[in-house]
Amino acid sequence: MGPSRKKSVTDLAKYDVLKLPAPENPPARTRLKIGIHTSTSGGIETAVERAYRLGCNTFQVFSSSPRTWRPTELAPKQVDSVRSLRAKYDIGPMVIHTSYLVNLCSKTMAFLAQSIVAFRAEVDRALSLGAEYLVLHPGSFRGGSRDEGLSCAANSIAQAVEPFQLGDSDFKILIENTAGAEYSLGGSLEQVAELVERLRKVVPVAICLDTCHLHVAGYDITSHAGFDDTMLRVDRAIGLENVLVWHCNDAKAARGSKLDRHQHIGEGTIGIEPFRWLLNDERVQHAAFIAETPIDEPHDD
Repeated sequence: MGPSRKKSVTDLAKYDVLKLPAPENPPARTRLKIGIHTSTSGGIETAVERAYRLGCNTFQVFSSSPRTWRPTELAPKQVDSVRSLRAKYDIGPMVIHTSYLVNLCSKTMAFLAQSIVAFRAEVDRALSLGAEYLVLHPGSFRGGSRDEGLSCAANSIAQAVEPFQLGDSDFKILIENTAGAEYSLGGSLEQVAELVERLRKVVPVAICLDTCHLHVAGYDITSHAGFDDTMLRVDRAIGLENVLVWHCNDAKAARGSKLDRHQHIGEGTIGIEPFRWLLNDERVQHAAFIAETPIDEPHDD
């Protein structure tokens, strides 16, 4: 994907689906829950309308800026609008992705404390909005050991959710696998499984798997035999029934590269066929499938 394809944010905003006429009839739906990470420009409630107009029956958003510590304060009117639009359009589950800044296994105490506060706010917003899932990258343990990182992440999540009564809700925190970069937790299925097991006693928890992350972490999903083997490994490590969201992203980098660079589906090093296998696998029909692919050109969403 060359630089010539890139468009500015201003250029892409001109093609916002909300600036087009509303569809006269509901967009066609699939038998599966399929959606994209949707823009909240203009307010988080606008993401629901965008998702509907794009034909999604599930969607993912940031509930606050992913690159600043300053939390978004949701007005009651916004919360009510999100809930009413979701009911009107029958869109769900709603998935919120935690800010990229949050690191719940940081060895820097001030940064860790800030991350716990920020994650608590993420949970609070998710519950207010009625979101079913909050996706979390486990974090980086730079300066410590992997075991210390796992313990710290589990303890930090427990601290963050302490004020909330989550036992009777449908809400779940989803631990996402990572690309396997040095010091990052979650680059292997076993690490994801261990963190989830530690959390089961303190919070409703399940898993989000990212296809790009699996691929660049070294798992073979591009050959049919490799895909089948990887799915068996997922099932053995964490149970396919516990994977409630799949982030469906092709990869710009090679298998095993540890480089987290998403690509348009079918245009990267994974290719189109593995996504066909995934969406038609009877063992994962319960999950939501959400793309986080780049928005490089108008109407890419």
